[in-house]
Amino acid sequence: MARMPRREFLRVSAETAITMAAGPVILAAGSPNEKLNIAVVGCGGRGFSNLLAMVGENIVALCDVSEANLQRAAERAPLARRFRDFRRMYDELRDSEFDAVVVSTTEHTHAFATLPALKRRKHVYCEKPLTHNIKEARVITQAAKAAGVATQMGTQVHASSNYRRVVELIQSRVIGPVTEVHVWVSRAWGWQTAEEARANRDLLHTGDRPREELPVPAGLDWNLWLGPAPARPFHTCYYPGPKWYRWWDFGGGTMSDLGAHWLDLPFWALKLDAPHYVEASGPPAHREIAPASMSARFQYGPRGDMPPVVVCWYQGTRKPEAWSQGKIPPWENGALFVGSKGMLLADYSKHALLPEDMFMDVQRPPRSIPESIGHHAEWIHACKTGAPTTCNFAYSGLLTEANHLGNVAYRSGKRIEWESATMKIGNAPEAEQFLGREYRAGWSLEG
Repeated sequence: MARMPRREFLRVSAETAITMAAGPVILAAGSPNEKLNIAVVGCGGRGFSNLLAMVGENIVALCDVSEANLQRAAERAPLARRFRDFRRMYDELRDSEFDAVVVSTTEHTHAFATLPALKRRKHVYCEKPLTHNIKEARVITQAAKAAGVATQMGTQVHASSNYRRVVELIQSRVIGPVTEVHVWVSRAWGWQTAEEARANRDLLHTGDRPREELPVPAGLDWNLWLGPAPARPFHTCYYPGPKWYRWWDFGGGTMSDLGAHWLDLPFWALKLDAPHYVEASGPPAHREIAPASMSARFQYGPRGDMPPVVVCWYQGTRKPEAWSQGKIPPWENGALFVGSKGMLLADYSKHALLPEDMFMDVQRPPRSIPESIGHHAEWIHACKTGAPTTCNFAYSGLLTEANHLGNVAYRSGKRIEWESATMKIGNAPEAEQFLGREYRAGWSLEG
């Protein structure tokens, strides 16, 4: 492993101290001045943005089920080998040809694109949510621990200065010990047209997925896009993204999608791990589609000198009581920490101590969390030097599991008493059907 300058060592050591779950010792790819050889799996949407974030490194392979996405990405990396199926990519690439993989597929194939890289001890950056379900999250976190490589989940806002200041305020107990957190997001279905919204309402009434088969767009391998999910005819209600994220077969709706960003803040600030129980409420669970509006309640036990805490999630039209009653500013999205001495309200870019008159002359804690060098840059630096990342799979795996548990509680209609070590739900074993799923023929996380 390359030696790290003392100043850099102190910086990453300080960052490690505030990371909730420290990852394993990380294997370094080489000198910090050497370029990484990176394979990019998923080149459209977030994948293209992630590709641009890798500028300065060697892009040796591009993989996407869409020829249009591949061609666009190839304009940025013309020397890279091109693949449609990441399984073939892994079969053909020699270990000496690549150091790291960036995964930006739809979430139902995240684990399948990530696991082969970890088994070959390659560094991995994977978009959020880390996996499609809880069983996959556990497989990936265990594989990452065994591999000892640099990992990072794509929760880009984690690198913001605002999140760091909130974590410092909470962990310095400026508002006292926190026993409640309320997190709300206004997004319901994501980006969609009024026509699509009407189609969703019709679908909820019919209780089934569309039966008609529409023409597959030119250059799209629909069978590969489906991957391990149950087969169905092509329809524009699934593709292009992000329409797919609200279908259970492909995603987990807003709970697992935006939960990766918004619940990341209390997870970090309060050093959360696995909830003791989870309960959820909303409209009757639909067998095909995640709800537009719902809420979930997570109970966490004490962590070190931090008391037990309840974390409440609200999406769509649902809001915390304090918001509805006008007791706090009506921010469109937010995280409200409730402590014994006051409250802290935060969103992606700003935060406020409440009541404002009580905290006008508050002494803010010294800045103990160094500014990020950038979410992607942090991962690249870790790949080259063995430095830690703040959203490694040990941390983001637990966050992903918790978010999926919100959906498990909702879909089962049960209060989930979660036994994390054994991955059992002792009080409602019937809910365990939602922890994972069977895969389509030809797809396995074992092989």
